[in-house]
Amino acid sequence: MLRVAGLSKRFGGTEALRDVDLEVAQGEIHALIGPNGSGKSTLIKILAGYHHAEPGALAELDGEPFDLGQVTASRHDRLRFVHQELGLVGELSAVDNLALSHGFARTALGNIRWPEMERRTNALVERFGLGIDVRRPLSAATPVQRAVVAIAAALQGWEGRRGVLVLDEPTAVLPPGEVARLFDIVREVRDAGASVLYVSHRMDEIFALADRVTVLRGGRRIATRPVADLTPRSLAALMAGEEVETDHRPAARSAATGAVLEVRDLWAGPLRGIGFDLAGGERLGITGLVGSGHEIVPYAVCGAHAGRVSGRLRLPQRAERWTDAGDAGGLGLPLVPADRAGEGVIGDFSVGENLTLPLLHRLRARGGRLHRRRESSLAEDWIQRVGVRTAGRGARITTLSGGNQQKVVMARCLAQRPPVLALCEPTAGVDIATRLQLYDLIERQAEEGMGVIVSSSDTQDLLALCTRVLVVRDGRIVRELGGREITEPALVHAMEGTC
Repeated sequence: MLRVAGLSKRFGGTEALRDVDLEVAQGEIHALIGPNGSGKSTLIKILAGYHHAEPGALAELDGEPFDLGQVTASRHDRLRFVHQELGLVGELSAVDNLALSHGFARTALGNIRWPEMERRTNALVERFGLGIDVRRPLSAATPVQRAVVAIAAALQGWEGRRGVLVLDEPTAVLPPGEVARLFDIVREVRDAGASVLYVSHRMDEIFALADRVTVLRGGRRIATRPVADLTPRSLAALMAGEEVETDHRPAARSAATGAVLEVRDLWAGPLRGIGFDLAGGERLGITGLVGSGHEIVPYAVCGAHAGRVSGRLRLPQRAERWTDAGDAGGLGLPLVPADRAGEGVIGDFSVGENLTLPLLHRLRARGGRLHRRRESSLAEDWIQRVGVRTAGRGARITTLSGGNQQKVVMARCLAQRPPVLALCEPTAGVDIATRLQLYDLIERQAEEGMGVIVSSSDTQDLLALCTRVLVVRDGRIVRELGGREITEPALVHAMEGTC
């Protein structure tokens, strides 16, 4: 169905892809995997017409040649994409976003039939069991809701068509129940006669869903194998070029000290008066299904939630007095947000500028000017500490892979030396090696006495990191798991309400 041969791409002196071949068969789910920076996103952007390939590359779609780097109407209808960055307009509603690619239903006089548009949109998103007001701007939606809208937009009118649906990290922020629904839809697309090119860092997804897998590393195709012939360890070895331990379990749990954060009667969005204490050295997981409210907790605690917030917060080691949750921003607690591209980095800034942005008040020279040497030293120090792979602190942040951008965001938070670090979906869209590096980094901070909040829909994160997990359902904490109680079945049952 899709064949690419001799695909290369350079960006200045950097060779992002080198002589890559890829074949996706009719009616198969073909996984594409590789470390951050291996060339996966570049390959997809070339297929989508965003980048041009180097001369000499060949491509065919259902036996018909097409020019890589160009878009035609027929190709758009038969080669569809859900990109990692989604490509949605936040100021517009789900109805408008879906209509941007497939048009509005109109009357004979040209007026938009809004009731019909809303019915169409609701029908598409309801396949995911997603509760979302399709008339509200997507800027007010959660990352999970935005991801589902992007997938729904790509599936419009797809039924029964021959073609290729390209999904780039579609489950990065989806909880287990939503992942299962997405898998069912992907299989429906395949069973209807189409093919799927599925990009993921998640080993479990590839073994659950894919027929074959192609591995990229360093811009080259390393192998294409039937998934049935591989194991998680052998696939990880192809990705990393060496043996990699695929399961992370901390050797020893950090010894918790006194409370570093107290939260009482917190109301925000769907949250209904939750409360908890966080101890120094503790890694507290907060999880739940889409819309449960678990994803809002770190934003509310750090003063970054856009809606109304009420309740009380206190940092016992700093002050005896309680702070109104609506003024939580004044506590100065840093947040690693779920939407890295939209909320975590400033694309026009360099690596160093993104890292030092909240610390400029500490880097003033006489006269209020920025002390450039101290800024450079600070940036270089943290780039080394967290292991950011970059051409230098002056490189634009957008030249880094997703995993390295995440390291920069975490370094920016850690450089503030906070008593509490709040993370949302900390490993979304990163490869297995970077995921393990982030786990080690988080564990080191906890061992030094920092309290860590991990809001995640990824049970692997919760199992690997957390000493205690709070499960949120319908805006309330319904279950607390600790120690050996933290297992995947226990987490899923508590999230789904089947325990």
